[in-house]
Amino acid sequence: MSTESLSVAVIGAGMAGTTHANAWRQVGTVYDLGLPKVRLAVIADAYEPFAADTAERYGYEKAVTDWRRVADDPGIDIVSIVVGNALHREIAETLIKAGKHVLCEKPLADTLENAKAMAEAERTAGVVTATGFTFRRNAAVAQLAELVHSGHLGEINHFDARYWCDYGADPSTPMAWRYKGPMGSGALGDVGSHLIDTAETICGPLVSVSGAAMTTAIEERPVAKGHVTRGTALDTADASYEPVENDDVATFTARFANGAVGTFSCSRVAWGLPNSLMVDVLGSRGRASWDLSRCGEIKIDDTDSPAGLGGARRVLVNPGFPYYGRGSSMAVAGVGLTQIEQFTYQAHAFLQQVAGVTDGALPPCATFADGYREMLIADAVARSAANGGTAIDVSSITE
Repeated sequence: MSTESLSVAVIGAGMAGTTHANAWRQVGTVYDLGLPKVRLAVIADAYEPFAADTAERYGYEKAVTDWRRVADDPGIDIVSIVVGNALHREIAETLIKAGKHVLCEKPLADTLENAKAMAEAERTAGVVTATGFTFRRNAAVAQLAELVHSGHLGEINHFDARYWCDYGADPSTPMAWRYKGPMGSGALGDVGSHLIDTAETICGPLVSVSGAAMTTAIEERPVAKGHVTRGTALDTADASYEPVENDDVATFTARFANGAVGTFSCSRVAWGLPNSLMVDVLGSRGRASWDLSRCGEIKIDDTDSPAGLGGARRVLVNPGFPYYGRGSSMAVAGVGLTQIEQFTYQAHAFLQQVAGVTDGALPPCATFADGYREMLIADAVARSAANGGTAIDVSSITE
């Protein structure tokens, strides 16, 4: 590995893959200088038009259709894995053996067995490995966590979060890997994984889940004859159909180690809501809220308000928030943020870990072990749902 530059490849050129490609392109523009330069080397995707388009638009040197060419290339140092989670284990283990640093999208794997194997491989990897829980890097989410951890909101009694998407709301949206696998790996595994990690980022560890319920609203989907992307709709006149194997909607309650209770819901069939994530934290001395559609602000109501003048006030993300001060080219309140910046901040933190930077470093990325932990909690939610909502203890999950 060069100390002067590090070469990066992205495996997967769908929507999230292009966002990783952009993050690596932007990584040297935020925070402080002194990190190795990044060489944008390869985009890999089985669908050649996606690979070629992403490489061209984001300035990567070449596009390939076989991820093994990335693994076999001794000039590649860092790899983002952004493909279907059933492929994560094989790709990650191969890349680790090849001495490459691996940033893998969530959910970590398709099964607990594969996730556990990846977490075990991490222990002896000799390279940096991470799971992509990007909402940890959102300035407003990180500010909510600071309000909780500092005690500003008092004793936290309730955390509520919902992540509602509509990418599966159209019954003509074709069968894809997201609709295969057991209950608990659908909406819960896809967007619910972010809810679980974000909840623990803000309020600390969960110790139990209960009251879970799941439903599959669209029980079968048409099979496409060619390549499809997320949200693609088909002409279903002559299509064959396959059964959907997992959940379109999942809800559950939980309890945190600090005594707070949590309420959660996630959906991939929420009509008219392409990407709606909302969080509320309520304590004995205040409450705070965040809405992804208004990413550059939080709402807060606390005991600092003068008598008779209480009520939620809007606070714009500003340089006093985590990440934002040196993470924006125009870091003043009101400029705003989007979900995309989170990927850049994550890439910067990962690059710092690879380069061995500790002085003034961003918090380290979530590990494979963290990704395995999230899947164990999601599995407990699925087991709760399968058993009529019974409570499941997760306090012993440490990895």
